[in-house]
Amino acid sequence: MPDQSRRWLLTAGALGAGTVVAGCSTRSGAHTGREPRTFVIVHGSNGNGAAYTTLQTALVLAGHRAVAVDLPGHGPAARFPLSYQAPQDLARLANEPSPLAKVRLADNVEHVAGVVRRVAEYGPVVLVGHSLGGATITRVANEIPHLIARLVYLTAFCCVQLRSVLDCLLTPEVGESFGSAIPGLGDPQKTGVTRVNWRSADPEFLAAAKTTFAEDYDDDTFRSALNILEPDESVAVGTDDARGNPSTWGRIPRSYIRCSRDRLLPLALQDRMIREADAATPGNRFDVHTLDAPHFGPADPQPIADILLSITNR
Repeated sequence: MPDQSRRWLLTAGALGAGTVVAGCSTRSGAHTGREPRTFVIVHGSNGNGAAYTTLQTALVLAGHRAVAVDLPGHGPAARFPLSYQAPQDLARLANEPSPLAKVRLADNVEHVAGVVRRVAEYGPVVLVGHSLGGATITRVANEIPHLIARLVYLTAFCCVQLRSVLDCLLTPEVGESFGSAIPGLGDPQKTGVTRVNWRSADPEFLAAAKTTFAEDYDDDTFRSALNILEPDESVAVGTDDARGNPSTWGRIPRSYIRCSRDRLLPLALQDRMIREADAATPGNRFDVHTLDAPHFGPADPQPIADILLSITNR
């Protein structure tokens, strides 16, 4: 297997579930009477919309609308084979076929663009992408820039000079990403997906996953996060062209929320993507915010909500 493919396959299955939290301190009074926004939130790899419930609640209680999208093959459409249940049959699971093998980045883009078109009828749309979800929101912005009031990347991939998520992961800025410590099941070149056994009770796996995604979470909150994750993610989504077009994507106001303790998308990579995007559209640069948080984001998503609300209330 080529080194590039191996690097992607080691890392892709760990490319960002949702901002999974135990609770949320919803503070009212953030809405200032401006027209309500609709926040459309796009999850990362192995994730689903359910991971953002408390973030949605914080935004709604502040007077806005929020919808967390389930990408094709995720959420209610996710497949959990019998071999993934307990007792597990890992040998069988490694070779289970997956409907996600056929999903391309274009399928995600078509789905999210359809959601944006529908909700845009009710007011301005803020499109938020977390981790791998950044690839989807960039391509959506290429297609329907006139329907998006702002793009927000939450420690997410933003490809402009680099062609794909895989290309981002091959940069020197990644270094020794902890994502490579997350073991996968099966051969992604045969199954078309990266597959991770999130239900593993192996202490080494749990320690590596916690370090990678949520090192400051308590154990109960961390395990709650893992129980929302789905086993499969399409390989193609990370290898397809995810670049933003300066003439379309590049004219939309955009914000980047950096997570300074992200062990999967290191801060150096986040900053490189910000620099390359700003160089492509010097007249429309990222509005940058920083959270002292790991890849999953803070255990309480209120700081994320506060940033989103501050952007909205300008």
